[in-house]
Amino acid sequence: MQNEEGQNVDLYIPRKCSATNRLITSKDHASVQINIGHVDENGICTGQFTTFALCGVVRAQGEADSSVDRLWHKKKAELAQ
Repeated sequence: MQNEEGQNVDLYIPRKCSATNRLITSKDHASVQINIGHVDENGICTGQFTTFALCGVVRAQGEADSSVDRLWHKKKAELAQ
């Protein structure tokens, strides 16, 4: 919900899983959010990062590693363009 000035006034804003687009509820205690830092051609961190959120279902199925790999390759292709 937003007020008249356009600011969010909700107490809780749910996240979505980056791999499945599933809503991550407040009771999903197995979910994680990962920030992957960007590096330049010399291997030095630029201070920018990309955030991925994974729900507990993806982690319980053992698909977290392949999901992050797939998401990162997709994001890396977007950054190169």
